[in-house]
Amino acid sequence: MLNYKQLYYFWSVAKAGSITRAAEQLHLTPQTISGQLAELERSLGTDLFRRTGRRLELTSAGKMANEHAREIFQIGNELEQTLKRGATEQSFRVGVADAVPKSIAYQLLAPAIALAEPVRLICYEDKLERLFAELAIHKLDLVIADQPLPSELGVKGYNHSLGQCGIALYAIPTLAARYRERFPRSLNGAPLLLPGDKVAVQAPLLRWFQEQDLQPRIIGQFDDSALMKAFGRAGAGMFPAPAIMEEEIQKQQGAELIGHIKSVVVNYYAISVERRLTHPAVLAVSEAARQSVFSKK
Repeated sequence: MLNYKQLYYFWSVAKAGSITRAAEQLHLTPQTISGQLAELERSLGTDLFRRTGRRLELTSAGKMANEHAREIFQIGNELEQTLKRGATEQSFRVGVADAVPKSIAYQLLAPAIALAEPVRLICYEDKLERLFAELAIHKLDLVIADQPLPSELGVKGYNHSLGQCGIALYAIPTLAARYRERFPRSLNGAPLLLPGDKVAVQAPLLRWFQEQDLQPRIIGQFDDSALMKAFGRAGAGMFPAPAIMEEEIQKQQGAELIGHIKSVVVNYYAISVERRLTHPAVLAVSEAARQSVFSKK
């Protein structure tokens, strides 16, 4: 069985960069740390460090062990803090797909921290594939995404529709004024910032341009919607965003509406391991979507 005290000493050395510094931080002798590291390497049957000059560097096995150790002791620390706070406060772990606009994610999640029973919200932003993997091993309570969980992944989870909204095109005032006139015909040859290949709205958006016999000039593709808006704010081109964000985009991005693309919609989902939603925080997210966020569409 793995000796977690030895693993902790290894992790401390990996963070400190040397046995001497780790020993000082742990108030132990370097000889004690060295002995424990040697025992751990013997039990694992592999070297975890290699010496380079006066420094220790992690081997490939050491890098793997360090990553697992970091997760183990992070979870241990969270457990300790949770128990100290008492059983009244629960953690609510949510993965948010990077294609979901931050403001929409906030509006959906804000009610979860306003519940009568205290909830500690822990948010992660990542690619959908990694979020689905975390959901599969119950490291997340919920994933908020712009597309449903694919059945072919083999992950046991359930898609709960939060709502949908139309898409609109925005740009800085000078570009918006130019392309707003004669919309959508004016978009032929217009500079376009496009969501990335894995963003659900990309395919229907490109299909709409094709149906309208329009060929915009694609300047770049972005998986991260915030980065795409940053380029739009700099005047690099027009960009698509949910129509319900029009007021926010005008205030925060300094961009104006060019026109609505009503036939292109983006759907949002709450994906959980529950077939029927029962977690109070998840119910709060679902209620927020129905009552306020997507009622504005």
